[in-house]
Amino acid sequence: MLTQSVRRTLLLACAIMAVSCLLVRAEEESTEKKAEKDEIQYKTPRPSGPAYFAETFDNKQLFEIRWVKSSAKKDDVDDNIAKYDGIWSVEPATTKPLEGDLGLVLKSEAKHHAIAAKLDQPIAFDGKPVIIQYEVKFQKTHTCGGAYVKLLSESSNFDLSAFHDKTPYTIMFGPDKCGPTSKLHFIFRHRHPVLGTYEEKHAKKASKDIDFIFTDGKWHLLTLVVQPDNSYDILVDNESVNKGNLLEDFEPSVNPPKEIDDPDDKKPEDWDDREKVPDPDATKPDDWDESEPQQIADASAKKPEGWLDDEPELIPDPNAKKPVDWDDEMDGEWEAPMVDNPRCSSAPGCGPWKAAVVDNPKYKGKWRAPMISNPNYQGIWKPQRIANPNYFEDLQPYKMTPIAAIGFELWSMTADILFDNIILTSEQEVAADFAQRTFLLKKQLEKGRGSGDSVIQALLDATNEHPWLWALIAVVLILPLVIIITLCCSKSDKTPKKDAKKEEKENAQTKEEADSSKADAAEPDDAAAAAEESDESAGEEQEQSSTLRKRAKPRVD
Repeated sequence: MLTQSVRRTLLLACAIMAVSCLLVRAEEESTEKKAEKDEIQYKTPRPSGPAYFAETFDNKQLFEIRWVKSSAKKDDVDDNIAKYDGIWSVEPATTKPLEGDLGLVLKSEAKHHAIAAKLDQPIAFDGKPVIIQYEVKFQKTHTCGGAYVKLLSESSNFDLSAFHDKTPYTIMFGPDKCGPTSKLHFIFRHRHPVLGTYEEKHAKKASKDIDFIFTDGKWHLLTLVVQPDNSYDILVDNESVNKGNLLEDFEPSVNPPKEIDDPDDKKPEDWDDREKVPDPDATKPDDWDESEPQQIADASAKKPEGWLDDEPELIPDPNAKKPVDWDDEMDGEWEAPMVDNPRCSSAPGCGPWKAAVVDNPKYKGKWRAPMISNPNYQGIWKPQRIANPNYFEDLQPYKMTPIAAIGFELWSMTADILFDNIILTSEQEVAADFAQRTFLLKKQLEKGRGSGDSVIQALLDATNEHPWLWALIAVVLILPLVIIITLCCSKSDKTPKKDAKKEEKENAQTKEEADSSKADAAEPDDAAAAAEESDESAGEEQEQSSTLRKRAKPRVD
């Protein structure tokens, strides 16, 4: 049975838990009332200011007109996989969709997908910020493939139906993952002002982990901001994960080195770059014996008793049989497979015995002259440096090739990647307002507790939204445990003392009874008188008098 102290502790824990449940329930009711009062209502948004392009995918008819699916083929690839035959579809999210909200879905696994649309207005990089923003949701756990957008460079012969992997682009931005490697690309193609060629420049790795984008099955907002001062900022869910400068944080760097190694400079044949050389004055000692082997047989080794010298370690399998369809002319003479010799399993070894080898104490090896500093050492040869004929200095890489279209050119091993609410603008307020009326509504809906959410996930969501719940959980779980341990320990210290006193008292009582029994046996008259008195007593008086006589000391006449 539980002691009174433990019962009090358990009641205290129950009371704390009840109070916490009431607090959480009160918070839930408050949230539910607020949600009922301010129900999530989605309406297809329009940009609140200037935008080069905005797409919500809510109008299927407009989508069919605006977006062009590629019919091109990839170069240098087998014909059976070269086609861009991956399926695109416009449909709602598979879980927790906003009513009336549709998105663009990559539907096929292990297929090449390509689709593009022209901008409403080209991006000219004319001194205004360039903001690229879109939403993505990996509805299945992602294994390998990309989910990035390409902003296609303006061209005189622009044909979206021929969009493929080598179509010139100005910026590529978005997530990419294969196996354990997760990336958030920001690549821009920079034009060499001297040669007229283009080279891809890759931004440094994100400063924060972005793997959750591919695994949590939730909507994520991806934003790239490129400023006229060459600074850039990459945000995930409105939190910066990578920021830097186009001139400093890209590989390879935008501007080449001023000097390079002379490609025509050759190392002279008589150049001596040996730092150490053998001592020409050194001679081999007369007693240096190069004939001694490095290892020799151990002279102290002895063959173990019972070693079977005549038994091979492997023998033909006696149970093997020649296959019925074996053709000696075609397959050669059949031989049974080799198996371990069973006789060797009980012996220390089989076959010819050889002593183990040990290092030879007389071994010196081939004599070599000691090395000394080379008096003719000229150092490590390097080609002379010359001015880089292709050198240039571009202090405004922000001024990129104008952009005329946007597209997705992707290959993925995971299907059902959902894209939505693309906006290209020069004003951050416009992009923020667009996200306010799209992405934030979805996040609000995701925070609601659906029937499929686990209790643990719901608890984590609640603590993320209300950090004070961690303190309450700590009190509810830890405090009762501490109290119970404290009471149990303190009680265990006192119990032995109480038991010792009780044992001492019982021992004294037992000793008295034993002495009384011996005295009664020695004085029969007193025992008879006591028995006669006990016969005359009745009920409760009889038991009391009997007990008193047994515990009384006998009289001695």
